[in-house]
Order: sequence, then structure tokens, then C-alpha cells
Amino acid sequence: MTRIAVVGGHGQIARLLHPQLLAAGHEPVALVRREEQAEALRAEGVTTRHLDIEADDEAGFAAAFEGCGAVVFAAGGGADGDIERKRTVDLQGSTKSIVGARDAGVRRFVQISAIGVDDPLPADTQDVWRAYVEAKRDADLALRESGLDWTILRPGRLTDDPATGRVALGVDVERGEVTRADVAAVVAAALDDDRTIGRQWNLVGGELDVPAAIDEALSSER
Repeated sequence: MTRIAVVGGHGQIARLLHPQLLAAGHEPVALVRREEQAEALRAEGVTTRHLDIEADDEAGFAAAFEGCGAVVFAAGGGADGDIERKRTVDLQGSTKSIVGARDAGVRRFVQISAIGVDDPLPADTQDVWRAYVEAKRDADLALRESGLDWTILRPGRLTDDPATGRVALGVDVERGEVTRADVAAVVAAALDDDRTIGRQWNLVGGELDVPAAIDEALSSER
């Protein structure tokens, strides 16, 4: 069993991830800001710890990760027009998680990003979308340069449809939709597959089950 810290532990993907981690024999540790969030998760058998992504510093993150064997960064600043939260949550939340993981002695780190964030943005891109893309891009760069055992997953447009169990993974996978439940399934699988360390893959709905999609992504890079 591995204790896995989930930053953004009450988010939509995180809530789908926790039962998969439990089913795999792990202990998810949902890091949440509000007590009512913690109560709801504990009622589902999920361990919780307090973490305020925006207010806490790197030492606070390290304390929240104590005793964990892996970190999943599943937080996001939301779909609203608050540009500053794209920086304080999507970027700084990630970079503080990276430092906190190192300081806590946690090497394994899986980050949920977004497809296409390395692509140039058109000149007429809306400011809030530009802030979001740049935050995700810079967070991924920081993780790639961290020296940790990282995996970066870059989903396409997220939907709330039921899990399909079928995805496409890879560096060159084109944009498409993917269910949040399928993203959670890929995160859980990546945590248990050391072959995904050092990989940055796009993730959309596809034709292969998750283990086969991981095998296909790895084979395509050989």
C-alpha cells in the first residue's frame, strides 16, 4: 500500500480518483481547504488533511505530504474569469507541490495538465485563457526540471460522461474529448506503472483500454 497525497483533493477528477486508489490497495490522502469538504470525503472512507493551496507555503505543502509515497497534482483554479487564480493555483500550487514533495522526501509525482499548452497562442487569445495555458505550461516545465519521478498527463476537453475505459495516450495524440472518470483511471494506472516515469502524454478518448493505451504510448516512443 502507498499513501498518495492528492492536491485539489475535493476536485472533480480527484473525487473519481480516490475510489480507484482505494480499490488498488492504496490510501488516498485528499488535501482540502474546507472542513465540510473533509467531512464529505471521510464519509467515503478517504483520509483527509488540510491544505490551502493559495495561502500555505512550501513548508506547509511538505507537512501535508509527510508519510506519503506519491503526490498527484489535480488542482485547478476553475473555469471562471479570475486570472490571478490561474497563477496562484495552477502554477504556484504546482511549484509549491514540487518543492514540498522534494522537502518531504517524496519522489513520485503525477500532474494533470491540459492538452496543447506548449502550442503558440493566437494574438487575439482572451486574457483568462492565456493565463490558464501559460500557468499549465510553466507548471509542466517546472516539474520536468524538478528531478522528481514525474508523469505529466495532458487531457483534452473534459466531460462528465460515464467512464468508457477506452483512451488514447501519446506525445502526438490529437485534441479530443475525454471523460474525467477516464482521466482518473489513467492517473491511477500511471502511479502503479514505473514505465510512465519521465513521460508527458496527451490523453483523449480512444479505442484501447488503459493498460493497452499505456503500452501503445510507450512503444510509439521507442
